[in-house]
Amino acid sequence: MKRYENLDGVSMKKTFADFRRWQKERKSKKKDLSYQVPRVAVPQYEQLHTNRSRTLLSWVGHSTFVIQMNGITIVTDPVWAKRMGTAKRLSEPGIPLSEMPPVDVVLISHGHYDHLHFPSIRKLKGNSHLFVPVGLGRLFRRKGYKQVTELAWWETQQLHGVTFTFVPAQHWTRRTLWDMNTSHWGGWVIEANGKPTIYFAGDSGYFRGFREIGERFSIDYALLPIGAYEPEWFMGPQHVTPEEAVQAFLDCQAGFFIPMHYGAFRLADDTPKEALDRLFAEWKRRGLDDRRLKFLKLGEVLNCDT
Repeated sequence: MKRYENLDGVSMKKTFADFRRWQKERKSKKKDLSYQVPRVAVPQYEQLHTNRSRTLLSWVGHSTFVIQMNGITIVTDPVWAKRMGTAKRLSEPGIPLSEMPPVDVVLISHGHYDHLHFPSIRKLKGNSHLFVPVGLGRLFRRKGYKQVTELAWWETQQLHGVTFTFVPAQHWTRRTLWDMNTSHWGGWVIEANGKPTIYFAGDSGYFRGFREIGERFSIDYALLPIGAYEPEWFMGPQHVTPEEAVQAFLDCQAGFFIPMHYGAFRLADDTPKEALDRLFAEWKRRGLDDRRLKFLKLGEVLNCDT
């Protein structure tokens, strides 16, 4: 069975000794998990049920976004799970599953459970077409999904006038003991004529691919991860730090930065507050325009056309 790789052969292999060292370090850290990611005071999801022309974007939490473009509804990495392994979700989803509009397209970045949650996908309304990384299609078809399209890096598909391009990331994937890297991982660039271009980075460490993506596309909104980076000696190759996320934003030459991949699940030792504090500090240190950093509240609906 084919095993997929990163650019430049970057490996994510860690030894059992590395894992034990991390767990030992973790026991000595006392973290405050009381911070709650802000959420909109008044629900805004009604806009998503009536919109037919605007480009709207809403953050559900973690790496799950609802994007409406060209009259269709797109969801990235749909995860409404209340737990991830033994850990309870830190913040409720910004939009309840019951209040979601019918979904036309689901985009999957890779097979890790915090990005691919079949119970959430099954509960989505609508007759969704699923775009997935190469190698993942067989898993979906085995579970009975028929409208599934696999893409390799830089491959493109169009649906309802919207173009979806699967782009590289630096990561890895696994769902069982036997399927390590048997499917790929990446991000998605979403385009339509006369509409802003949105780049959903998925899950990634810092790599030269951000620069190449910026050279190939004219990106308006970059949805970039900022969490699950501590300890950096262990997480570094697979997850960007907040500072590296700012550099990735500059590399891909986007107009606006929307942070994600924090606040919902405790996947590493950093906290949502720490990730945001480091992001804001780096933004200030580099003298970047505050208007270009779109810190979304959970459930907030952003009009990307303005």
